[in-house]
Amino acid sequence: MRRTRGEERGEDGSALVELVWLGVLLLLPMVWIVVSVFDVQRGAFAVSGAARAAGRAYALAPDDATGRSRAEAAARQALTDQGAGGAPLSLRITCTPYPHDCHSGTSVITVRVSSRVELPLLPDVLGGGAPSFALDATHTVPIGQFQEVTGAGG
Repeated sequence: MRRTRGEERGEDGSALVELVWLGVLLLLPMVWIVVSVFDVQRGAFAVSGAARAAGRAYALAPDDATGRSRAEAAARQALTDQGAGGAPLSLRITCTPYPHDCHSGTSVITVRVSSRVELPLLPDVLGGGAPSFALDATHTVPIGQFQEVTGAGG
């Protein structure tokens, strides 16, 4: 069977339409993946900075209670600086070898900051709220690293 020129014209331009639709269908998920990766990276950087800032603030405080409040404020500020101010924050501080008196002797303070980053542009149709990515970071500081030694030397 032979086609005439008129029958072929019904298909003109359909390849272009198919290419555009295929491009949109592939491009949108790729854009979402790239944006999500950038948001998670920003959150990871924020949590890392928050752990470091909280460790320094705790070590510079005169006592454990003041150190805890300063560490929380420093961690919250570090998250806010990176655009993650609304993210949940969990701060855990441990000390060795004096767990009940972190500001004595040769204590080593370990600060662990945990948070979550919600994935962008994704509705919570999956149930249980918007999907998120858990992040955490630790920072260890010897107690004397950021403190001046008084009465030493002559």
